[in-house]
Amino acid sequence: MLFLSIILSLGFVFLSIILIHYVSVSKQNETKDNNSSLSGSMGWPFIGETISFFKPHRSDSIGTFLQQRVSRYGKVFMSNLCGGKAIVSCDQELNMFILQNEGKLFTSDYPKAMHDILGEYSLLLATGEIHRKLKNVIISFINLTKSKPEFLLCAENLSISMLESWKNCREIEFHKEVKMFTMSVMVNQLLSIKPEDPARRYVLQDFLTYMKGFVSLPVPLPGTAYTNAIKARKRLSTRVMDMIKQREQEMKKGLREEDFLDVIMSNEDLNYEEKVSIVLDILLGGFETSATLLSLVVYFLAKSPNDLQKLKEEHESIRAKKGDEELLNWEDYQKMEFTQRVMSEALRCGNIVKTVHRKTTHDIKFKEYVIPKGWKVFPIFTAVHLDPSLHENPYEFNPMRWTVSTIFITDAFKWWKIKSDEMPIAHPYVEFKRGMLLEIDPTT
Repeated sequence: MLFLSIILSLGFVFLSIILIHYVSVSKQNETKDNNSSLSGSMGWPFIGETISFFKPHRSDSIGTFLQQRVSRYGKVFMSNLCGGKAIVSCDQELNMFILQNEGKLFTSDYPKAMHDILGEYSLLLATGEIHRKLKNVIISFINLTKSKPEFLLCAENLSISMLESWKNCREIEFHKEVKMFTMSVMVNQLLSIKPEDPARRYVLQDFLTYMKGFVSLPVPLPGTAYTNAIKARKRLSTRVMDMIKQREQEMKKGLREEDFLDVIMSNEDLNYEEKVSIVLDILLGGFETSATLLSLVVYFLAKSPNDLQKLKEEHESIRAKKGDEELLNWEDYQKMEFTQRVMSEALRCGNIVKTVHRKTTHDIKFKEYVIPKGWKVFPIFTAVHLDPSLHENPYEFNPMRWTVSTIFITDAFKWWKIKSDEMPIAHPYVEFKRGMLLEIDPTT
């Protein structure tokens, strides 16, 4: 049980995401920009190729849409997506150029639904000085939290508790269970909400509703995913705002021990709305990406028994150097080199984030490509991760292709198996066909 305990305990620290108003030419009307060597297809009137672009597909593949267009037009091509002319890039160099010039030549350009749901102060949407300020606060949270003994103990205790709860189960829906686990760790460290507090489950339910709205059409009618998501965010915001105001009163009386919400509150450069948005951003980032990464690790290791054995041996070796009651510390986790490789390879193969939404702020020339000002830009990370010119046998799960950084995990995987038709689906964030339903062998 040591293996799964540590995967659950720390997987989410690392890691650690969208749709219509433009009149285009007729279906499959191919076009070419004579000034930029770009060609592509504009798709249907109004909707362009948006539906095909976001059509669910296995997250460990680039999907039919990209396969067909890269084969026909090359790694960089034109399209009509999310209501405007767009460039889709499956080229590593151009993708790096886009990311490196964030805020200079490119700016965030997410659909209206995401703006309405996330709010103007979300790190995902903010630009310029506001983005820098919010990012620095979130980075400080990560640096402050990851090596704290209390954090490691909390994560370990919660993971062991969850594993214990599965002992009499024949099947468990792992992806759902691990979402509850990551949310429990996050709200404990960020807001001091304990596992037994009913608020934990309410926060999780609201976050699931909140996330479903990201990829919905902005239809302001009762019962739509868009409307429900806006209501869920309002409830979450109200909950956090009430906690902030209560904390302010408690801090005046000297009644509190400090957690990270108190650190955020003490930042005088942030207004109330920014403080609430930071809390929601941290919960969102840590919750979804971490739970998905943990599920992907379980999925790929279930199909790679040799890698699972290497992982267990690494953890057992490090565990053997500790006393019976002695907890692992951050330095122990940093020694788990093969574990880091497993995490990195799960991220590469599973593709938690397929792309980001950007728009050009200037006319841009990159190599032979010219991208006009105001065009949408979609750098496709999945295509780079699965590019055979960059990775040998790119569809093979092979942790040894990575150089070492660091991460964590440990022993317990001989007692479960996944359904044969299970697979990760880009929808557009990663889900699982069966929710990562695990069959548990009660005899081991």
